[in-house]
Amino acid sequence: MNIHEYQAKQLLKQYGVAVPSGDPCKTIAEVRSAAERLFSSGHKLAVVKSQIHAGGRGKGTFKHGFQGGVKLAHSVDEVVVFAENMLGKVLVTKQTGPEGREVQTLLVAAAETIKKEFYIAVLLDREKSRPVIMASTEGGVDIEEVAEKSPEKILKEWIDPAVGLQAFQCRKIASGLGLKGDLFNAACKLVAGVYKTWWECDASMVEINPLCIVEGPDGKENLVAVDAKIGLDDNALYRHKDIQEMRDLAEESPLEVEAGKFNLNYIKLDGNIACLVNGAGLAMATMDIIQHFGGRPANFLDVGGGASKDQVSAAFKIILGDPGVKGILVNIFGGIMDCNVIATGIVAAVRETGLKLPLVIRLEGNNVLAGKQTLKDSGLTLIGGDSMADAARKVVAAVSTH
Repeated sequence: MNIHEYQAKQLLKQYGVAVPSGDPCKTIAEVRSAAERLFSSGHKLAVVKSQIHAGGRGKGTFKHGFQGGVKLAHSVDEVVVFAENMLGKVLVTKQTGPEGREVQTLLVAAAETIKKEFYIAVLLDREKSRPVIMASTEGGVDIEEVAEKSPEKILKEWIDPAVGLQAFQCRKIASGLGLKGDLFNAACKLVAGVYKTWWECDASMVEINPLCIVEGPDGKENLVAVDAKIGLDDNALYRHKDIQEMRDLAEESPLEVEAGKFNLNYIKLDGNIACLVNGAGLAMATMDIIQHFGGRPANFLDVGGGASKDQVSAAFKIILGDPGVKGILVNIFGGIMDCNVIATGIVAAVRETGLKLPLVIRLEGNNVLAGKQTLKDSGLTLIGGDSMADAARKVVAAVSTH
C-alpha cells in the first residue's frame, strides 16, 4: 500500500525525523489558514505540493493548462492562487499516464533555504535477506541515475535484524555524508528514526529524497526530510489499523479495489485478453503464453487455491468492468481447487452477465471431469482448451476475429 507524502511525513515525525512545518489541505479555506500560520511564524517562503500517488509532480501539467504540481509561493495570496489551480484539477505526470490523477489534497509547507541535498532510504535486500540503508550525497535526483553514473557515491549499510540498527552504523552513514558537528549528531538521530519508521511500520520502503540541510528563519541549519515516500507491506497491514486508515482509494484502480473486497489478486494491464487463473505462478505463465501467441493480456487475476463460486462470479464481473477486454481465458489447474466449483462459478457468471465475448476455458486436475460436464451441460457457447498452449492460441484467434 502506498500513502501520500504528507502521511509519510506524519509517520516519520512520530519516530523523531525532522520534517518541514506544514498541513494537508482539502479546501481553499484550509489552504489559506495553513499559509497564514506559516508566514506569521516567520517563514518567508511556502511550497504548495499536489498529493497524488505518482512521481514527477513538479514537472507535471494540469489538464486545464496550469504548469507544475509543486509551486513555491512568497505570500498567502500566492499560495491561494496556486491552490485554486490545483485542488480538484487533474494532474498529468510521466507516471500517471495521459489520464492523470485528480488532486484532492494539497500539502502547504514551509520552504526553507536549502543548502545541500542528500538521499537516504531503507528497504529489504532480498539477496542478503536483511534490511539495507542506502544513502548518498547526490540527493534530489533518481537514485537509479546515481547508481548508473556514480555508484561509488551510494553508501550501503546492512542491518542484522536480530540485533537491529547499531549506533556505530548511524555514525558511519553520517560520516559518509560528510556531516560534522551538530549536523553529524542530527544525522545520527535521523538515520535511527528513518530505520525505526521502516521497522515499526512494516514498510517495504522508506525513501527521503531529498534529505536537506536547510537554513531556518532563525538562521540555524537543520537536517530535514523535504520529501518522503513510504510503501507499506500489505500483508502486515492488519497490525496497523492507524496506517490502514491512511489508504486513499481514490488513488487506486477501482477494479483493483473491488477485487480486494473478494480477496482476489487483480492488476489491470493494457491488453485486451482477460485472464482468470488460480495461482500467481500459473497466472504469470498464462500472461506469457498469451503474449507468445501474439495476444496482449488485459490483467493479472489470481483467484487463489480455494476460490468459491461467488469469488469466481465476482472475478468475471471485475474483468468485464474493463472496457478494453475483448476475450477471456480461464486457465485452472486444480490441486486444492475443485474444477467443478470453478465451472459452476463460470456458468453462473456467464448467465448473470449475459457475456457475449469469446470465452476459452482450460481445466485440469482435481475433479476435472465433473467440471467439464458442468460446462457441457450448461448449453452456453464456450470454447474448450485441451492444453495451456491450445487455449492461448484459441483465445488469441477468437479475439482477432471477434
